[in-house]
Amino acid sequence: MRDRIPGKETQGLVDNSLTFDIDAVRENFPILGRRVYDQPLVYLDNAATSQKPREVVDCIQTYYLQTNANVHRGVYHLSEEATSAYEASRDKVQRFLNAKSRKEIIFVRGTTEAINLVAHCYAKPLLSPGDEILISTMEHHSNIVPWQIICNQTGATLKVIPINDAGEIEQDAFTTMLNPRCRLLAITQVSNALGTINPVRQMIKQAHQQSIPVLIDGAQAVPHLQVDLQALDADFYAFSGHKVYGPTGIGILYGKQELLEKMKPYQGGGDMISRVTFAHTDYNELPYRFEAGTPNIAGSIGLGSALDYINAIGLDQIARHEQALLVYATEQLSSIDGLRLIGTAKHKAGILSFVMAEAHAHDVSTILDQSGIAIRAGHHCTMPLMAHLGIAATARASLALYNNRADIDALLAGLHEVKRIFK
Repeated sequence: MRDRIPGKETQGLVDNSLTFDIDAVRENFPILGRRVYDQPLVYLDNAATSQKPREVVDCIQTYYLQTNANVHRGVYHLSEEATSAYEASRDKVQRFLNAKSRKEIIFVRGTTEAINLVAHCYAKPLLSPGDEILISTMEHHSNIVPWQIICNQTGATLKVIPINDAGEIEQDAFTTMLNPRCRLLAITQVSNALGTINPVRQMIKQAHQQSIPVLIDGAQAVPHLQVDLQALDADFYAFSGHKVYGPTGIGILYGKQELLEKMKPYQGGGDMISRVTFAHTDYNELPYRFEAGTPNIAGSIGLGSALDYINAIGLDQIARHEQALLVYATEQLSSIDGLRLIGTAKHKAGILSFVMAEAHAHDVSTILDQSGIAIRAGHHCTMPLMAHLGIAATARASLALYNNRADIDALLAGLHEVKRIFK
């Protein structure tokens, strides 16, 4: 184990002034050296969760072995160390997203909890019968179900922006649907099932012209794109740590300070209070008002380490590498007879969803697994999108910074084996 203090900046991972060194990157992910069914692991399910670099694992281990204590409540050395590392991670997230204030960064379990928090604490008190919430056809269930629940409770209506055959937002329809009844736009920045990169900056601008607040699901964007919240001007933004090379069970809700200050918490307990009597409770200041109970301290510190890792490489280099790999993978998969790519937007992240004429997606995934190739098969928590497309499921290969051409070549060989078996 490396001797490092939780919360300290990661140093010397990759010199981002040099050419992106994929071999050096891969060496930082021990799991990539595993064999599955006596075959080298080819991990292509990064949209579901990413693998973790040594630095993140070491950071979490160091916390538990050397610094483990509760935060904010102890006046002894270990607690002060843990609190310092925990709050340092909040500062790292603020800088990573270019949020205006650290008070706008709330630790949650993940994107799902973040969206539910906004639904219950922000949207629900504002909605009345006849009001509308606007989402798109390509949304993850986590950005559909919470709004359905709130609409059922308030009498509001959920409206859905259509998409075209390439998997892109129908912009004319979107513009028309921005009307005085719309109280919130909640949309993904990058589709987990199609890879589509939505023009969210322009969409936020259009919504704001009619005083409509916007929540962005950034779960699939943060690992791959530079996110500048002050330039983007989103009112709320959510992402999950485990998709960005951090641990599971930790995520971020960003909210503009003026909005968060008007919201009441929907969970009560320790740390979210400033004063409690049996008659009345005064809530804590931001961001702690929305962080009831003992937080995921190790997860928060691990997320900070993951962001250090990304910064050490450089998101610009990561994006160039992944886009080049996406172009190569798209060309290779398009050469296979009977394979149809689902999601062909002009602007895409590293997600390749496809169907094969010969085999169901689950059969494709099972056969690939026997060659050590991990992809996802199913509806990808986008059942309404699948219904819109008229398909039950897709196979999905999703890319990360540690994938290389050899991974794509293995996938291609595996898909030819699928064709051979089903022929």
